[in-house]
Amino acid sequence: MSTLSDVRSLLVEPGKAFDLKDRPTQLDLPGDPSRGAMEDELAMLRAQIGDIQDLLFTRREQALLVVLQGMDSAGKDSTTKAVFTGVNPLGIRAASFSVPTPQERHHDYLWRVHAQVPPLGCIGVFNRSHYEEPVIRRVHGEIRNGEMKRFLRQIADFEKMLTESGTAIVKCFLHLSFEEQRERLQERIDNPLKNWKFDPSDLQERQYWGAYQSAYSQALEATSTAQAPWYVVPADRKPTRNLLVARLVLDALKNLKAKAPEPKPELVRLKVV
Repeated sequence: MSTLSDVRSLLVEPGKAFDLKDRPTQLDLPGDPSRGAMEDELAMLRAQIGDIQDLLFTRREQALLVVLQGMDSAGKDSTTKAVFTGVNPLGIRAASFSVPTPQERHHDYLWRVHAQVPPLGCIGVFNRSHYEEPVIRRVHGEIRNGEMKRFLRQIADFEKMLTESGTAIVKCFLHLSFEEQRERLQERIDNPLKNWKFDPSDLQERQYWGAYQSAYSQALEATSTAQAPWYVVPADRKPTRNLLVARLVLDALKNLKAKAPEPKPELVRLKVV
């Protein structure tokens, strides 16, 4: 079973200096559980996530936004599938942000993001997110450090507004090693069933690995807050990654303290004939 102490070690402490180089990409869980044991716990966590989501959906007073960010092949798609399979699809909203369309470019960069924020009563999953814009542009030299700080300040303000409006936020950075990314990209090339996942641009972006690690470190440090914290999830081992994200999601849902809907007095003596 997960406890808050299990996941706090993954937290990016708000207001403190942070560097991804200080965090592991692999993690041995207490008790060294087998893969089967982790899958059993994951199934149990999914059931609990689903139960709380049902309560959220009936009252429509709160929402949860789960942000999954990471390098290419860190497992954002598969983590979403592993954690939320079986949860009522009516209460799940998943969004992925690729290259902006011409219409989206005619608006501020958060315009398309805000449109995908989950409605009250639902869980939203961002597969990639509003962090792509400043990080990618910083890595490729399109913006300077001062502009990067402005982007991150705007994002923090945006997330603060969401939390004050009833949407809790938990942000997971799936922390992958350089070598593990090489293996996963090579598998996409070698396995015909995974060719569809391969994008030649992934190899080009891999050349900027160090710059991405630096930019993400800056972004996580600047935007991990008490209201919208960042957690660095070791992602080299897929079962461990999935289990840790599920624990984080469940903890965030429990913190919402969702209540069952109030009974309707007018139905007390109603009989169906």
